[in-house]
Amino acid sequence: MSKYTKEQMIDEFRNHFDSKMKELDLPFGNVELYQQAFSHSSFINDFNMDRLEHNERLEFLGDAVLELTVSRYLFDKYPELPEGNLTKMRATIVCEPSLVIFANKIQLNQLILLGKGEEKTGGRTRPSLVSDAFEAFVGALYLDQGLDKVWKFAQQVIFPYVEDNELQGVVDFKTQFQEFIHQQNKGDVTYRLIKEEGPAHHRLFTSEVLLEGKAVAKGQGKTKKESEQKAAESAFNHLKEI
Repeated sequence: MSKYTKEQMIDEFRNHFDSKMKELDLPFGNVELYQQAFSHSSFINDFNMDRLEHNERLEFLGDAVLELTVSRYLFDKYPELPEGNLTKMRATIVCEPSLVIFANKIQLNQLILLGKGEEKTGGRTRPSLVSDAFEAFVGALYLDQGLDKVWKFAQQVIFPYVEDNELQGVVDFKTQFQEFIHQQNKGDVTYRLIKEEGPAHHRLFTSEVLLEGKAVAKGQGKTKKESEQKAAESAFNHLKEI
């Protein structure tokens, strides 16, 4: 975001914001609401604006909206999981590092209105600042367009990472499988690496999960840990349907 007068910065923001919303295929009505969502306190202070015009109130609301949206998604996707597991998964999805991943996916940090000093010291890439802006945007989208559009946004930007298991610890299938086997009294679970192939910079690991010493499923991944997770996921999905 360029450093001109307040009016010039706001005009530039609105042009960029309009393009971003078209890119995301999201309608919007109240642009002032979104402008507030991306107004960091340093921007408000630089131009002596009302302190309530920064994004912290919308961040507060967006945090709750995100929790509700992710909770509904997990509740529907994992009907067999108890509350404790769902809570852990939700916490990983809505934590700061994950929100930064989501925001960076669509380059949301480029929209943030910053004060001169904050811009100069790299505020646009500061994790806490970026995650706060992401939450504030969700809050603004909720107020402007309702929960359905928040869900649509999450389907594009949040849920794919969960489904692809790209967030560390979001879906811990090894733990889920272990708990399932324990509940069913089916015996001991172990893992075994059965293949490692490819060049050093692009290894592919294949592991199998064994139940009472008998292989029940295989999985592949870029790391040994990922291959075990994939094997556990396959075994879990197979055995719970039997």
